[in-house]
Amino acid sequence: MDAVNLKSLIESGVVIPAPSLVMIADDVDPSRIEPGAVLHPGARISGPDTFIGAGSVLGREGPVTVDNCRLGRDVDLAGGYHQGAVYWHGASMGSGAHVRSGTILEEQANGAHTVGFKQTILLPFVTTGSLINFCDCLMAGGTSRKNHSEVGSSYIHFNFTPHQDKATPSLIGDVPRGVMMREAPIFLGGQGGMVGPVRVEYGTVIPAGTILRSDVKEAGRLAADPARVEKLDQPYDTTVYRRARRIFTNNLIYIGNLYALHAWYRVVRNRFASTPSDQACLDGGLACLDLLLEERIKRIGAVADKLPASIEALRHKDDTGGAELSAQQDITNAWPAIAESLPQTPASVNHPPADTIDRLQGERYLDAIRTLSEDDGRQLTTWLQSIVNDVTGRLDAAFNKES
Repeated sequence: MDAVNLKSLIESGVVIPAPSLVMIADDVDPSRIEPGAVLHPGARISGPDTFIGAGSVLGREGPVTVDNCRLGRDVDLAGGYHQGAVYWHGASMGSGAHVRSGTILEEQANGAHTVGFKQTILLPFVTTGSLINFCDCLMAGGTSRKNHSEVGSSYIHFNFTPHQDKATPSLIGDVPRGVMMREAPIFLGGQGGMVGPVRVEYGTVIPAGTILRSDVKEAGRLAADPARVEKLDQPYDTTVYRRARRIFTNNLIYIGNLYALHAWYRVVRNRFASTPSDQACLDGGLACLDLLLEERIKRIGAVADKLPASIEALRHKDDTGGAELSAQQDITNAWPAIAESLPQTPASVNHPPADTIDRLQGERYLDAIRTLSEDDGRQLTTWLQSIVNDVTGRLDAAFNKES
């Protein structure tokens, strides 16, 4: 953008202390940078979808790149690289961040310095420490900035397997209850990690230094996997999958939660899109969720394509007991029909409880959700859970059990 346009932005009320040290690409719509935004020296802004809400501050601690991101009001991006992400009002990231497309930080969610996100969703208030790699996750929990879910510093979500697949999304909390902001927070201790795909219930505490490899399905637990040291040197065939039923179950539950959040955005958040920054974040959030759904379906489909080779290898092994082989055969037989149905929006997505939706009042999203009655909150949770169940129910024929 040339100096005349920069001058026009300044005259409109955008704060640019050092215009010669700020780069705004020609594809940026100046009307999508609201008065009251602050662009510090070293800010580089590009992309036609970029929106920067009033009160947002870019580059407070160091150089910052923002490419096709939607920022609501009062967002603080202290530095780093941000591409294709959505930051709802009051979200923040420290310097050295590396945030890629498909990432959504809802109200007052935040990360400290040197945090890596990709296709990561943090519901309101979720807090992450420093030196974190937390890709392909959805995390919820907590009721306020003083009572929030936390990821300790130096935490890693391991999202790539020796089988060369990334069907590893982890669900920490969930959407149907998480959006109500009434659940106990989840604590993931620092210097630890999680091997996806994992599901973790509300109120869970994972001690520092723990690598979590199993689901935590009971709320309010202190959980840590036992040390696995009995066999550190043994044959390992990367063509053979183990616990395929769990892999597919967790992936479909994750996909169902993405559909539920998509419905929540279209039906509930849409009622609160009263300002340009609200609408920008809503549009960006829906676009991110579309991207995530496409990616998750593709990733689990790639694992399904590998199961025939795994089945053939299992036939020549003596340690399976037949159960794993049978499960993989069931999944393989059922998968074509499941794959065809997955991109279809669940039937229940357009049928929320109308009376409850009508009782959502006020201009502020967080306040409106918090003031819902317990009964209305339960009805909305039941509606969202029905969307998840619609997706996971497609696995019944393959898994022959409740998901």
